[in-house]
Amino acid sequence: MPREIAIGGVLIPGLLVWFLLSLALLLLFDWVVGRYGLYRFVWHPALFRLAFFVCIFGSVALLLY
Repeated sequence: MPREIAIGGVLIPGLLVWFLLSLALLLLFDWVVGRYGLYRFVWHPALFRLAFFVCIFGSVALLLY
């Protein structure tokens, strides 16, 4: 994968694609966890979301980049 992607003459980082993919996966996960009320087992939901996003982004970036 290229380090930069040209869109309309503007170079954007290649990791932006993986960031957006990770964000979509996080939103899906957040919807499922919120729908079934699983956040009641988590001490700090916002911190849990951030930590889970970092895990998703790191995994996707390492596996696909």
